Amino acid sequence: MPSAPTCAQVLMRLLREYRVEKVFGIPGVHTIELYRGLPGSGLQHITPRHEQGAAFMADGYARASGRPGVCFLITGPGLTNAATAMAQAYSDSVPMLVISAVNRREDLGLGGGRLHELPRQSDVSRGLCIWQHTLTHAEQLPEVIARAFLLLTSSRPGPVHIEIPIDLFPAPMPGQLDDYRACPGAQPAAASAKAVATAAGWLQEAKRPAILLGGGAQEAGLEAAAISEKLGAPVFLSLAAKGVVDERHPLCGGANLSFRCARERVESADVVLAVGTELAETDRNLVRENYAFRGKLIRVDRDPAQLTCNASPDLAICADARETLEQLNGALQPRSDAAREAAAAEVAQILRDCRAEWWPGSEARFPWVEALRAALPEDGVLVTDSTQLAYNTNHALPLYHPRSHITCTTGYGTLGFALPAAIGAKLASGREVLALIGDGGLMFTLGELAVAVEQRLSLPILVWNNAGYGEIRDFMDAAEVPREGVELRTPDFVALARAFGAEGCRIHRPDQLADAVAGARARNTPTLIEIAVA
Repeated sequence: MPSAPTCAQVLMRLLREYRVEKVFGIPGVHTIELYRGLPGSGLQHITPRHEQGAAFMADGYARASGRPGVCFLITGPGLTNAATAMAQAYSDSVPMLVISAVNRREDLGLGGGRLHELPRQSDVSRGLCIWQHTLTHAEQLPEVIARAFLLLTSSRPGPVHIEIPIDLFPAPMPGQLDDYRACPGAQPAAASAKAVATAAGWLQEAKRPAILLGGGAQEAGLEAAAISEKLGAPVFLSLAAKGVVDERHPLCGGANLSFRCARERVESADVVLAVGTELAETDRNLVRENYAFRGKLIRVDRDPAQLTCNASPDLAICADARETLEQLNGALQPRSDAAREAAAAEVAQILRDCRAEWWPGSEARFPWVEALRAALPEDGVLVTDSTQLAYNTNHALPLYHPRSHITCTTGYGTLGFALPAAIGAKLASGREVLALIGDGGLMFTLGELAVAVEQRLSLPILVWNNAGYGEIRDFMDAAEVPREGVELRTPDFVALARAFGAEGCRIHRPDQLADAVAGARARNTPTLIEIAVA
């Protein structure tokens, strides 16, 4: 008679049942029994060099694949090390399953000085998650995992944290391992026929409609483009939605809402269809004032809390973005070719006007943006950190496919994201991935370069080296604040890359970028390409 499976073994079985392929984590003394369940599970374990890197990798994996990223953390410092990355994922609605150990059940909350003890560990993660749960009995595990995946895939996503006391990992579970199966996922919510009819009526009668897409419309790009074509309505993208509609489309105004001319076109529309967007200030270049919509506002979001965020709608539709846009498309009648041509001419003019609004310094970086676009394959994935050149690529570098833009420059806006997130994105798919990070940001997570070497990833990593925190330095100068803390001593990045076992090179001009990236792609190891602009 086979022995009863342990809680750890059942956990691995369930993760595979829910289509998890890779987990990111660093084992510790408290997770030894968790890792006993890993061999033979079919899961691939990726070991980062810091728990923050584990969660950033899970984030990049999720954004590139559309499936939850998973990380394993030890008790206490493992969780607190990952907290910043969890907060970034929470801000950007990225599905992430965080499984951590916690001290034995009889020790919880007592503050007895146990190893890695955080007396109220769950309080640390609760504000960073859409759901947090502490397992108290091993038999609860299947229900808890099922609930986690329903939340990750069927509602507005974000991190879910499940902490498991270390005495439960080896606990026996009922039945046999093969008995444990995934629960079926929930069907996407459809809008009511009445809501669709009302929205369709308003849009059909509109003289100057506009469409606004956010990250919640990630799977609805084709449907949004079809509605845009029927109505002759321009489509504008939040940074989280960049690439959701092909930015070569003549009716796509791109991710240009940080510029007044694009915002004014949205605000002056007689009907705005806003889908999966919180209408955030990060899309308005930190302009605090909310959009001043002068016409009717239709909002579509699967999260009811987002339907009134930053602007109250005239019609609120709490439903899945793709389902709703499919329904709307079926209810709309196409307008004339002349209407679409006029809208396309208007969008072309808006794009020209946006370039005239670029902030100082952008023109000097635009050749680098053009070189980046030429170096990135049509369906390639661009992963960016908070660095000067990335702020230009946000609006000036067109992308053509969903899940092609992975950035931390929205929302939480951390540093050090791009390198580990690019590793996660590269491991998620066969698409070409290119990382862009600043010299300051790279130093936050430089150790993760070793992971890319271990995994033999063909990964170009562009380092925008302006010898400091260039953006903050510029803000200090503009505010006439003496420079303090923004001038950095930068290492020899090329030598550092080679010390890790990667390749490295240094370029000074945009015309050198294409060859450097092509050379990087030809290798089965990462290449750090330093762009020396200081």
